[in-house]
Amino acid sequence: MDCPPENDVCSICHGNFHVPCQSNCSHWFCANCILQVWDHGSALQACKCPLCRRPITLLVPSDSASRLHRDPEVPEVLRRVEHYNRHFGQHSSSLFQRMQDLPFLLRRLLRDMTDPQRSLPFVIRARVYLAVVLSGIYVLSPVDIIPEGVLGIIGLLDDLIIMFICFLHVAALYRSVLLFRHGGS
Repeated sequence: MDCPPENDVCSICHGNFHVPCQSNCSHWFCANCILQVWDHGSALQACKCPLCRRPITLLVPSDSASRLHRDPEVPEVLRRVEHYNRHFGQHSSSLFQRMQDLPFLLRRLLRDMTDPQRSLPFVIRARVYLAVVLSGIYVLSPVDIIPEGVLGIIGLLDDLIIMFICFLHVAALYRSVLLFRHGGS
């Protein structure tokens, strides 16, 4: 499900979620609340999560938020979320930031790929499958850059590096899909 946990409240306003958004650190906030945090900080920098202090470079509104279009303020809040994502979602982040975003992105990607109600572009889906299959073949094949038979446990290092690169690539693909969906253009 693409919504905050039941019986949870926004950690900023301590009220029920109104236009819930999930940040790249996996925390949920009211869109308006987290945008106010950004408004009260530096407009040139991404705001930091009030809970874990990580920079928020991506806000993903829940599916239920887009269904609230009857409320006159919701479209404006969603436009501001898109503006935020356009402004900070494209910035190249450090390897450490990408590693921190992996659980959030891979969890959402898995949910999108297994839910028949959600759709990913065929090209993205194909690239994800191709990356996973090719890295799986490399890990399972006896041909390695650093052979396990010769160097033992150290030989597993190249397999781990290949899997890590595969996860980073797949997460970057999915992040681009989320930016396209929730950042306009």
